[in-house]
Amino acid sequence: MKYEVKPAQPFDYPAIHQINEASVPAVSSISIDELQTLAVQGCYFGSVWVERNCAGFLMAMRPGADYASPHYQWFSREYPDFVYVDRIAVAAQYKGLGLGRALYQDLVRAITGTSPLITCEVNLRPPNPDSFAFHTKLGFVEVGQLESEAGMKRVSLMTKKLTAA
Repeated sequence: MKYEVKPAQPFDYPAIHQINEASVPAVSSISIDELQTLAVQGCYFGSVWVERNCAGFLMAMRPGADYASPHYQWFSREYPDFVYVDRIAVAAQYKGLGLGRALYQDLVRAITGTSPLITCEVNLRPPNPDSFAFHTKLGFVEVGQLESEAGMKRVSLMTKKLTAA
């Protein structure tokens, strides 16, 4: 299967938003306006395409963003330098084809030499065992857990060290 990873563009946002909302609760629901705000705050916003179909995306940001996410804030307190993966999602019909891995490979290519660490969180409550297994295979390790949303959500806080270029 041929695919292309490329920077997300504003005209891609409706398709990306649709993938995001179809992926809840694995990722948090956001409005299209919130997606646009995250796109501006981020250091990386990649999308993956199969033929002419948006198949997935990854959004990441560095420390210092004005972002209220308790997960992002936890990493900001614990680590001086990192790239935080706020969300990654692949449309259901494209799961298991290596597109999530391709997005992470593109992120690593884009940030190599500029940050020692990638961080993310994976839901434990509600459970997301596929994402946990995926991130573990990519070399992420759990460094903590955090509850949010009045105990309705619990996440595994994960990091992956990057080697210098």
